[in-house]
Order: sequence, then C-alpha cells, then structure tokens
Amino acid sequence: MDFLDRSRYPVDEWALVESHINNDDLGATETLFSVGNGYIGLRGNVEEGRDSHSHGTFVNGFHETWPIQHAEEAFGFARVGQTIVNAPDAKVIRLYVDDEPLLLPIADLVEYDRRVDFRAGFMARDILWRTPSGKRVRIRSRRMVSFTQRHLAVLTFEVTLLDDTAPVAISSQVLNRQDGEDEYHVRSKSMGEGVDPRKASSMRHRVLIPQSNSGDAADGRVALGYQCAESGMTIGVVADHDLETANRFTTHVQTGDDLAKITYRIAAEAGQPITLTKLVSYHTSRGVPSRELLDRCRRTLDRARVEGLDQQFADQRAWLDDFWTRSDVEVPGQPEVQQALRWNLFQIAQASARAEGTGIAAKGVTGSGYGGHYFWDTEVYVLPFLTYTTPRAARNALRFRYTLLDCARKRAKQLAQHGALFPWRTINGEEASAYYAAGTAQYHIDADISYALSQYLAATGDIDFLTREAIDVLVETARMWVDLGFWRSEEDGTFHIHGVTGPDEYTTVVNDNLFTNVMARFNLRRAAEAVRDLAIRDGVEYDQVVRRLDLDEREVADWERAANDMAIPYDEHMGVHPQDQHFLEREVWDLANTPLDKRPLLLHYHPLVIYRFQVLKQADVVLALFLQGNHFTPEEKRADFDYYDPITTGDSTLSAVVQSIIAAEVGYHGLALRYFLSALFVDLADRHHNTADGVHVASTGGVWSALVNGFGGFRDYNGVFTLDPRLPEEWDSLIFRVTLLGTRVRVSVRPGEVELCVEEGKGATIVVRDQEVTVLPGDPVVVPLDGQGPRLEGEPEPVPGRRRGDGTIIAAIVPGT
Repeated sequence: MDFLDRSRYPVDEWALVESHINNDDLGATETLFSVGNGYIGLRGNVEEGRDSHSHGTFVNGFHETWPIQHAEEAFGFARVGQTIVNAPDAKVIRLYVDDEPLLLPIADLVEYDRRVDFRAGFMARDILWRTPSGKRVRIRSRRMVSFTQRHLAVLTFEVTLLDDTAPVAISSQVLNRQDGEDEYHVRSKSMGEGVDPRKASSMRHRVLIPQSNSGDAADGRVALGYQCAESGMTIGVVADHDLETANRFTTHVQTGDDLAKITYRIAAEAGQPITLTKLVSYHTSRGVPSRELLDRCRRTLDRARVEGLDQQFADQRAWLDDFWTRSDVEVPGQPEVQQALRWNLFQIAQASARAEGTGIAAKGVTGSGYGGHYFWDTEVYVLPFLTYTTPRAARNALRFRYTLLDCARKRAKQLAQHGALFPWRTINGEEASAYYAAGTAQYHIDADISYALSQYLAATGDIDFLTREAIDVLVETARMWVDLGFWRSEEDGTFHIHGVTGPDEYTTVVNDNLFTNVMARFNLRRAAEAVRDLAIRDGVEYDQVVRRLDLDEREVADWERAANDMAIPYDEHMGVHPQDQHFLEREVWDLANTPLDKRPLLLHYHPLVIYRFQVLKQADVVLALFLQGNHFTPEEKRADFDYYDPITTGDSTLSAVVQSIIAAEVGYHGLALRYFLSALFVDLADRHHNTADGVHVASTGGVWSALVNGFGGFRDYNGVFTLDPRLPEEWDSLIFRVTLLGTRVRVSVRPGEVELCVEEGKGATIVVRDQEVTVLPGDPVVVPLDGQGPRLEGEPEPVPGRRRGDGTIIAAIVPGT
C-alpha cells in the first residue's frame, strides 16, 4: 500500500524528492519540506516568498500571551493564552532576470527538483528556468538549520545564465510579516462552522514591536530586533551576506521597522555563476533587551564565518551520520516504507535536537498548529524514541518539565489539590486550555510525565537526575493522585478517581477512567519505590529530599495503599474493561453509516452529542494495554481490542500507532500492518487534511514505537527488557537499535529468528520470549523463534462497509461476530 503519487514523489530511501510542483497543496508541501533543529524552524516556503499557503519561521518557545475570554466565567479557569509567534522571515531571496521576477506558479520550468536530504540535513532545490525572453537560467539553492549550532541557519542561492547575458537582481530580505493574512492577528471566532480547535489562535494586535534595526552594505550584515507586545519576550535576528561572482555588481541596503533588505544588481555574463551565501542567526529571551540578543547573533555569525560554509555542511553531515548510526530503522526490500520511515524519524530530530530549555511542541517548529503548545504527546509518543536512541535529548525534555514544577504546584492549588498538576497544554508553564472538559480534566498528564521519567531512568540508570530533580516530580504527582482520589469503605476500601478525562477526548469528565487509573497506579508505586530505594542507597540524599519536599513516611505508605486499592473497572458480563464507570451504558455510535464528510466528528457535532455515545477519538483502553501491558492477560488484551477498535474513529493521529502495536500483539498481523502504513503516511499523504498546520510530531514518534514495540515486540517493564517479535509476512526483515544502560544493541528480526548484536557498549541482557539472553561485544546471538509469536486464533475478516479509524473501508471487528 503506497499513498503517494510516485510520478511526483519518486522513491529515494534517503530523501523526500519532489519532481514537479503543484500549487493545490502548498500548505502540505511547505510542512513536508521544512527544516529545523528543535529551536529554529523554517517552513518549506519557496525562496521567492510568494505564492505560499502560510509563511513560517518559528523559534521554539517564542510566544505571545493574551487573556482568555470565557463566555461564562468560573473559578480556576485558564486565564492566559499562549501562541507561538511567526518570527521574522529570513528565507526570502527574490530573483529578477531582465527585470522579470521568478514566480514558480507561472514560470516556464524546463527542469525542477526539490528534496530534503535526510543524511546531509538540508533542503535543496535545482531548477532550470526559461525566462519570457527565452533565456535559460539555472538556479540552485540549499537551506539548512544547523544541528551543531543551535542559533544558526544557512542558505545558499546560486544563479547561472546558460546562454546569454542579462541584468540580474537578487533581493535578499529579512521580513517581519505584519500585513494582511501574514499578520499574526488573532481574530475572535465563535465556535461555529469552519472553526478548527487544532489550529493556532490569532491576535488582533500587532505582536512584534520594533526595537532596533541596522544594515551595512560594506559587510553585508542586516539586523532586526523586536519585543512581543504582551509576553515581553524579545527576539533578535541578524543575517550575513556574501556574494561571489566574476560578474560586475553593486550592493544596496534598505532597513526599516519590518524589513531589512540587501539587493545585488549584477551585469551577468553567460556561464558565470553568481553565488549568494546567507548566514542567519536567531536568539530569543524572556526579558533580555533585543540589542543584547543582536550582539549574540553577531557572535554566532562571526564564529560561523571563521569556520566557513563547507564546515557548516560537514558538521551537519557528521551529526546526522551519528544520529542514523544510533537511530536508523531498516526495512529491507520495502523502499517506499523505508523512505517514509526515515522522513518520520528525521522529523523527530528536527523537532527535538536543540530544544534545550524548552519542550517539544506538538508541531515541532514546522507550523503554528496547536499554537506551538506542548502536550502529553511528548512524553508518551516522542520520548520513547529519544530515550532508547538519544538519551541526552530525552533528559533535556524531562528537565524542561521539572523546570515547570512550581507552575504545576500553583495549578494544583488553583484546582484545590495537593502536590502538582501539570498543564494540559502550555508554552510557559501556565495552563492554556480554555476548554477544561477535554483539557485540564486530563489529569493523566501527571502520570504520563512520571511514566516517561521512569522509562528514561530504567533505560539509562541516571541516578543523579533521579536524586536531584526527577524524584521531586514523582513525589508531587503522587501527592496529587492521593488527594484527587478517595477510598470507598463500602467496597472494602477501593480507591477511586472521579471527574477526569482520559486520552479519548470524545468522552469527558468521567469516573474511574481505566487509562487514568492504571497510569495513576503506576505513578504512585513508582514514587514510593523511588523514595524507599533512595533511603536505602543514600541516606544523606534522602534526608535532603525529605527536607526539600517536606516528605512524611506516612505519605509514602498512603501512595502504596492507594495503588494497591486502585479501582480497575471490569465488566464480567461483557468480558471487557469499561473505558470508564458508565461507558458501556451509552448508545454505540453508528460509524458504519457516518459519512466521511462528517469526519472528524469534532468539527461537525456539538460536544454534547458526541459525549452521549460510545465512540472514541483515539485509543484509550488500548493505550493502557500497551503502556501497562504487564497488568493484563493476552485474553484480556484481545477482548478489549476487539471491543474498542470498531468504535475508534482515529480522528486523532495518535491512535493508529497504538492500534497497530496491540493488533500485532494479539495476533492481528495484517491489521497491524494496515494501521502502521496509515500512520506512516499521516503527513506525507496528508491523511488528516491538516498537514499544512505542521508535522504531527507525536505521530512520527509513534511510527518508531509501532515498529520497535509492535513488530519488534520490544517492551521495558520496570527495567526488564523483553522482545517478542511479530514480523509482517510481507517483510523480509526488520532492523532497529535500542540503547540500554549505555549499550547499543542492534536487533535484526527475520522469519523464524532474531539476532542481537552489540554495536557499542559492554553488553546487555534481554528476555526473548521468556528466554534470558546476554549479548556481548563481538559475539552476536541468534535466537530461534517459533512463528510470529503466540497467535490467538481467529483474525477478523473484513466486513463490507465498515469504516476503520483511518477512514479506509477495509476491515472491522464487530463484537459478537
């Protein structure tokens, strides 16, 4: 199954290639061809700066704030909204030949090639333009955001007249777009037709207030500095220019509040290349004056100039060589899958590599979708990839959560809770979700963060991080759960958690959501374990933690008791775990007869309509089966999957990957592959029709999980690493790497066997289908497998007309059939 037009997007296992342009999907391609490093992101807009869906240059964490206006106020509602700011755009390089502009939609393009190179780490474009007067012009450009220098972007633009002379003008700009559709407005909209809550908010006022600007034709350097009107954040951007050519040229500089421009006028001769190199630096701050930030930009550029252009590209290649050595996943013999897979993994690098001191946004730095906010997506879907391939990046993301702990404590108090409650969506640590039912009520975010912390600690053994910072998060989240829940004496002291929303946002503010309860149970037990282990391991550090957190031993006992007494809903009659206390009492939504033009449901039905039914936006119970799978039997997993899969719409891109993982585990191998392919092409094929808003970063992380945890069968339960592979019948093999306690192990799954090989480190112990295997450097181990794992008989047959969560009418599992 291949979702792409291969006449336009030819297969290249190490690049996304576009062989011709199509203005009908500019928004999607601007996202697909974005480049970034986790701090700076440049959308794939054309260099000429025209005919774009949405111009975008984003700096992670650089945001504006605004008061949230609630139609009806209530105590504790979120008060301050946050929206990522579209930063000054330095991508613009406009070309004129014989005073005629290059405009791609109407240009006579003899040749066209655009690509994002996953190994070189840049976007390149190569076109041959026939001008209106018939002159042929070769234009080659490269655009790169450095992985090794956090604040640096590099652009090159080369023009060569092939067969005639002509006057040429190149206008290189840094442009703050404060006009028309490009202005960061934000309009007040009623919740009516056409409103999409997944998109960013927009502002009425001018966001970026000019602070300084400068330009110098002699050294080719221009600068712009701003301060956000409400948040007070500041930004500085400086661009260096260097033009190399044997042709005669003159240079002109223009600067203003919203524009810094250098124009080169060249008397171009045939066969004489004109090469413009543009180095750009961005620095932001929560309060440092923009003039200081401009000085920082200049220092970044001074260093880059000394190092030279070739060094920047060489460093980028070296960084990515190391990244792929640690992180690559190979599917030999499946080139379409391999290309899409590497695009997805490359997006995780672009969203996280230099996100130091900030979170990893739902759209990374590729678009303004979700306002640039950080969600639970990071901890559950992105951090597993980082934890097992690039632990340093995982640690940075987790430390960011730690820095927000005081804000989380404050938020807990606002909701009359002890401990800490992390915001559902945020940039600066304050809750920014104006719709509490599907936002703040998702208390499970506390457990998700604690889960990611624990997974990182088990995979790395980073005791220093646990003792100094992570334990504070575990303790404060455990305190929140004990305070939020309560014991029912009439049920022999069962512990319940009421008034919460689970991952499924089509069912809100419920009692005993299964996912929330099992994850809270994990959180409570892990916090108690961490405290008790510290007391044994290091009495001095333990005493410091006790004093720092005002910790009482009786609290720890309460955590353990709450975990042991946790209510885990189960319906004996149906033989399934209810998603919540009353979920099975609701009417089942008729998805089979819901037309596709009414999907996703959230855009076409009032929330109250959706909330009355058994219908899921995304996997909820099924996600619990994955994250806490050691607490469910194989039979329970299959029964739960059979029940919930047909009523899961997949309106969230977070769903298909989890459904793929559990489908593989319970023996539905064909279905697992179909869900995986649907997730693999979420953005590449714009399957949810909102790729224009930015990459679905959580889905890209989930793609890795679907491969490693699903088909690879890798699990980590409390530091015990296991493998139980389920290789798709269509594949010859699957190869992936995981780093466990400092040892990188290459896992090669083939029909009938799995091979373990140490690529770096001292060795590792992994349980392969109940057989403990120790693999050492230089001594690969091959473990025979009996088929594709313990199959449960009876894979469901396709049911005509039943619509799966990915919108494809291919199969269904109907309870009772």
